[in-house]
Amino acid sequence: MVGQSPLDPSESRTAVLLEPFVHQVGGHMSMMKYDEHTVCKPLVSQELSFYESLPLAMRQFTPQYKGIVSVHLKKDSLGNLTLIAGPSLQTESCGRLDNAIGDSSVTIWHKRKWAAGTATEHPLVKWSHTQLTKTLKDSYPGKMLLRTDLQYCTDSLLEDANGNQPERKSYNPWGLHCHRQHLNRMSSKHNENKLHQFLLLENVVSKYNYPCILDLKMGTRQHGDDASEEKKARHIKKCEQSTSAALGVRICGMQVYQADTGHLLCKDKYYGRKLSVEGFRQTLRQFLCNGNHLRTDLLEPIILRLKALLSVIRKQSSYRFYSSSLLIIYEGQEPKENTASLDNHPHFPKTNCAPSHSTHHSRVDVRMIDFAHTTFKGSKSNHTTYDGPDHGYIFGLENLIKILQNLSEGK
Repeated sequence: MVGQSPLDPSESRTAVLLEPFVHQVGGHMSMMKYDEHTVCKPLVSQELSFYESLPLAMRQFTPQYKGIVSVHLKKDSLGNLTLIAGPSLQTESCGRLDNAIGDSSVTIWHKRKWAAGTATEHPLVKWSHTQLTKTLKDSYPGKMLLRTDLQYCTDSLLEDANGNQPERKSYNPWGLHCHRQHLNRMSSKHNENKLHQFLLLENVVSKYNYPCILDLKMGTRQHGDDASEEKKARHIKKCEQSTSAALGVRICGMQVYQADTGHLLCKDKYYGRKLSVEGFRQTLRQFLCNGNHLRTDLLEPIILRLKALLSVIRKQSSYRFYSSSLLIIYEGQEPKENTASLDNHPHFPKTNCAPSHSTHHSRVDVRMIDFAHTTFKGSKSNHTTYDGPDHGYIFGLENLIKILQNLSEGK
């Protein structure tokens, strides 16, 4: 699948400068924005095998697979590193960013100053306010409160001892965190001439103005068949110490648009690992709260979509979705009838997340992602072949549906 040379300046018009995907809420592998409707991620052969042989019934619950693209590192004289996608190998009609390399409002996201000192240094990444505002406004049209000086460092992702984040931010830092780590890895392991293959996938949140996203790690087992004994033990311990064992599902990341402040409320995987069963329920409720009230109008369409997925998974014999995630997505910008009916309601003050009701189903989606450790009969990997459906995944879906139904009934 390789077979292409690194780009030269004459090819720049067909090159695409990859942006960090600002709506990545979980995972550890960096997702990149290829164009408005397409994201890409480093290719893993097992995941490619899954997408190439995807059962028809599952296609409505996974991102559309769009092909493969070659990506290479480009470093300028100051040490700034850029990721550039060359002409695609198997792409469908994906749009191009003409003259992308010269667009400073995009490159600001990709350039990282490498410290001249030791390899153990971790320099911060800074963006100018003007350029960052433009990029965020493109991703979040409408009113977004932006701080005048945004500086990102890993420490800002961690909650305090009580599990609280010190400040609600107007952007989700997790994708930038993953991007920085990814550039570190690529720069240390490979030179500029090395071609990397990336999967091109549908951007499943592109149709949302204010995407609220919950990333759930599904199943009671997270390690793949190829895991070392050390990795296997580590994953088993994570499951036992989190809601993965008790519920078959745990929270890996979250962003919720808060209509009262215009900020995003964000939680990461470290927060999700610490939750008890009751904490999981409360966080699920928090995901459906927009700062003014509980979005009860979302419950029925989400439950129906989860039930449809459950029906499909029950029929997939031999599939094991180890370490895969499930995204629940909804539009944070409410239908007008919801907000209008509550603006002057004396019993629904803005701060208590009281229930809202709507006769219209809100725009929601449920998608499975991350199949690097998925195995099935006939896959190209030499892993164990299993019989019957993935009962750990089914257990997680059943519990998730049950909790949402209890929320719907006011329990």
